[in-house]
Amino acid sequence: MLLVVGEALVDLVIAPNGTVDAALGGAPFNTARAASRVGADVEFCGALSDDRFGTMLAQRLDEDGVWMSHVQNTSAPTTLAAAEIDAAGAATYRFYIDSTSAPRFAEWPAVSPAAVFTGGLGLVFEPMATTVQTGVLATSRECLVMLDVNARPLVIADRPRYIERLAVVLRRADVVKVSDEDLAYLGPDITVRSMLDRGAGAVIVTAGSEATAIYADTHSVTVPVPPPPAPIVDTIGAGDTFGGALIAELLRIDAGSADVRGDDGLDLLADAVAFGTAAAGIVVTRRGADPPRRDEL
Repeated sequence: MLLVVGEALVDLVIAPNGTVDAALGGAPFNTARAASRVGADVEFCGALSDDRFGTMLAQRLDEDGVWMSHVQNTSAPTTLAAAEIDAAGAATYRFYIDSTSAPRFAEWPAVSPAAVFTGGLGLVFEPMATTVQTGVLATSRECLVMLDVNARPLVIADRPRYIERLAVVLRRADVVKVSDEDLAYLGPDITVRSMLDRGAGAVIVTAGSEATAIYADTHSVTVPVPPPPAPIVDTIGAGDTFGGALIAELLRIDAGSADVRGDDGLDLLADAVAFGTAAAGIVVTRRGADPPRRDEL
């Protein structure tokens, strides 16, 4: 079972012409749906509001076959994000967090999953951030842990504390997904080399339409990113779909922590990255985060 931990929220998608649509989202929410749609057994763990948006989020997870046995319910309103779409379809996010649902995740479940996926806002807002850090470090050595850095500079009020927490969680991360934009924000404080030195098993660096690089102890490989099969509509959920499909593919072949760590895991990871890339290539041709199913890949 894959345990996906973090936020579920509602995106207010602002089109270039100024129209606004509400869409269900949040990186872990999207990741859980993407992994489930391609065949993984997925449990979403986070806080959901009892308001209408929270009900809709739970319903969508259920429709996609995602388990919610350890969701924490709250009367706080659902967290919102404004996603502004530019002419090229790229999304820029601003988050409305104070006194809302997502940060209230405060209890790591007493389960033994085959894999854990977390990151993003889960490393920023309390009490969720402390819960995620403690839970990740307590996972069994056999559990495959994937961390998606997915940094959001506009909502990181205490950058030194964020860097400190990220450095701690990296000790237990078997696979780290980080974008070129994440690395630009992290700067010299945390680099690909320092991630590996801190204990990460492998680091996957995405760069939009450019080739994806995978780094291990002493070697690296690149995986090409083919053009999408249709015109790009928007990039909402592309990275989440990539990550969800990638870890689902690792679970499909029963890969564990030891299998993806170091130079020996590069070929296995490259195949999983190619699968995730194909899934992301489909989602960008659709409006919003609508991950493909396995029979579409």
